[in-house]
Amino acid sequence: MRNQRQVVDYALQRRALLAGVYSGRVGTMDVCDATPYLLRAAKFHGEPSDVSCPVCRKEALTLVSWVYGDELKHVAGSARTTAELQRMAALFEEFTVYVVEVCRSCGWNHLVQSYVLGTGTPQRPSRRTAGQ
Repeated sequence: MRNQRQVVDYALQRRALLAGVYSGRVGTMDVCDATPYLLRAAKFHGEPSDVSCPVCRKEALTLVSWVYGDELKHVAGSARTTAELQRMAALFEEFTVYVVEVCRSCGWNHLVQSYVLGTGTPQRPSRRTAGQ
């Protein structure tokens, strides 16, 4: 996305969690706990990545983008594809995207990145009020 801002990368947190898994301090059942809703979102809205699962190493991870923002109303809290994010970035002033990596085999999931998208300028109301 070309107009991403306020980007937060969670790579260090991911690396620390995986170090705990590899050392045996954290069980795989604690990190492979993707909900059925997240797994369905990965199947229908996810984007495949080139990175294999760090836990089971069976298949490539899927990246799922979740959108949140006051302006989104009923769309907030839903998974969106990259193409949908680009369209939304041109329509809405500001919303936050959270990218989660998911393994559809073992259930590993972790927040990878978050960022803000949108035009950055307030949109004019589309409806006329009673005073107009």
